[in-house]
Amino acid sequence: MKKIITTVVAALTMGCIIANAQINMPRPSPEAKVMQKVGMAEVTINYCRPQAKGRKIFGDVVPFDKMWRTGANAPTKITISDSINVNGKKIAGGEYAIYTIPSVTEWTVIFGKNASTSAGDYKDEQEVVRFKVKPEMGTNMVEAFTISFINVTPTTSEVELSWEKTLVKFKLQYDADAKVMADIKNKTELDPNALFQAAGYYYDTDRDLNKALQWVTVATDKNPQFWTLHLKAKIQAKLKDYKGSMATAQKSMELAKAAKNDEYVKFNEKLIAEATANMTTGAAKKK
Repeated sequence: MKKIITTVVAALTMGCIIANAQINMPRPSPEAKVMQKVGMAEVTINYCRPQAKGRKIFGDVVPFDKMWRTGANAPTKITISDSINVNGKKIAGGEYAIYTIPSVTEWTVIFGKNASTSAGDYKDEQEVVRFKVKPEMGTNMVEAFTISFINVTPTTSEVELSWEKTLVKFKLQYDADAKVMADIKNKTELDPNALFQAAGYYYDTDRDLNKALQWVTVATDKNPQFWTLHLKAKIQAKLKDYKGSMATAQKSMELAKAAKNDEYVKFNEKLIAEATANMTTGAAKKK
């Protein structure tokens, strides 16, 4: 009995020694995380980055026409804070796995419901969205598999997968308009800042400029600032009220000078010059 106990103790002690002897070292496919705001949605991608190491990647290390976890160690995970369009298909906010099926002429991209499901265990009923994209040939060698957000605008971004010399891209688009319009409706009652923001949105998106002018006029009457007056001058110019635009821009420039804001002084000088030129051109045409 004593011998058995001694053997067990020795085994446990050896196990502890082996556990403590584990060497902490860099992973061959290190973890990475990239994040991008797309519209009002926050998009985060967690993945692992295998290295090429002189090997042929697609068609060899990553076989063609077989589902790939789109990285190493575990499926690549994308987390989206709000509903968004993925290559034109709307999905709800949530956490998804990104699987891909590479081939020579096109790739299939699949978002799966369970971000922890391996490619080998994936079932069709887990599919949230599926689409095809064309691979491109890059000019530079990419040693470590890389996922990037590129061509970012206020409401869109492309996700680019790159490894070796292969590039694959798909588009994310946030439908900001409906939410912004609802917010405008709720907040443009009394708040001058909300009125200014709403007018700016209408100006930027080429909506009802007369409504935008109405809002920004209320905002500037309640709380005249050089930046609010400058927006009003731009709206007036877009409505071809060049005389009114020049007068408003002059007021904006005076406030900007008092605030020592050289940037807005230049903005207003440019706007006044453009309005003057447009008035001169209009007068010449009438003759």
